[in-house]
Amino acid sequence: MSSKMKFCLNIPTRLIFGAGELNNLSKLSLPGKKALIVISGGTSMKRYGYLDRLQAQLAKAGVDSVTFDKIMPNPIKSHVNEGAALCVQEKCDFVIGMGGGSSIDSAKAIAIVAAGGGDFWDYVQGGTGGGRPIARALPIVAIPTTAGTGTEVDLWGVVTNEETQEKMGFGSPMIYPALAIVDPELMVTVPPRLTAYQGFDAFFHAAEGYIGKAHTPISDLYALEATRLLYKYLPVAVNDPNNLWARIKVAWASTLAGMVESTSCCTGEHAMEHAMSAFYPDLPHGAGLIALSQSYFKTFKNDAMKRYMKMTEKMTQAKSARPSDFLDALARMQRQCGVDDLRLSDWGITEADFERFADNAIATGQAMLDLDPRFLNREEIIDIYRDAFK
Repeated sequence: MSSKMKFCLNIPTRLIFGAGELNNLSKLSLPGKKALIVISGGTSMKRYGYLDRLQAQLAKAGVDSVTFDKIMPNPIKSHVNEGAALCVQEKCDFVIGMGGGSSIDSAKAIAIVAAGGGDFWDYVQGGTGGGRPIARALPIVAIPTTAGTGTEVDLWGVVTNEETQEKMGFGSPMIYPALAIVDPELMVTVPPRLTAYQGFDAFFHAAEGYIGKAHTPISDLYALEATRLLYKYLPVAVNDPNNLWARIKVAWASTLAGMVESTSCCTGEHAMEHAMSAFYPDLPHGAGLIALSQSYFKTFKNDAMKRYMKMTEKMTQAKSARPSDFLDALARMQRQCGVDDLRLSDWGITEADFERFADNAIATGQAMLDLDPRFLNREEIIDIYRDAFK
């Protein structure tokens, strides 16, 4: 046995998974008596009655609440600071993130600032962040209504500093949600295109965590099952949005991929996408990852051959003879989900952006780039952007 087989498993979140489980929130032990509910600035949480249902469950449990509803698809620092100020003003003692990863990540960031004070960027490591240690955070409850980030069971979040155009990850054991309710019934209203974008985000959390240098025996188990489930069920959920069984399987895969994030880590593909959406915040994170994916994974096909082949065999349930089989399976999955035709130029990106993307990725995401199967220099990063561009 290799002496390098060392890992730590600690995911302290209480996970409640299942269709209809939001209806049982009032029966659960909640970490406070007044909650700040963090949701997006869109209309879906209110239009579909999810916010009303949450508020009713909190009231039934004897918990007061106030709502902060300004979060953007790529959440920004100023909204985190504003939400934290409201949290303190209203004397909330815990934070609920309800919605997509942006809402839950924002809830995590708000919980840090509300507990520790200051500006959120004070706590960010790397880039222009202040590097202040995260000593504590308010308790967090995560209720995802999308299947993509897995942030409900990990210790990470991502926020953009709109002043410096840095999209940065942050993390601490302090921001593991105390409670996560994953109710796939809340996901059937997600449109097909967004279902695909979000599902591929989960897929790449798992795939990157599997091929990257931080992988562990336990993350491998999570990653292989997540990629298998997504390969089989994400096309079904995209093409038949009301198929609850497919939604359940995709939701579970996303949560598993979040567990990969807790036991392994994302790699350079995420660093490169963060650079793109830092400059072009209208670019959906999952769309950016899909656009980069063939070029990115092609770069390492000879550096992690056995892992590419093993992942392919789990996905397709067929023997793999070469690492390129993974690229073929990935392309087939993207065709089945209708996202094989993405053009970065549709979001305004041009070839003139590649150098600043590479510089930004290195400045803000070097920790993820360091986990690639092998080191990429600046020119190789630019080459991936160039190869992916259309």
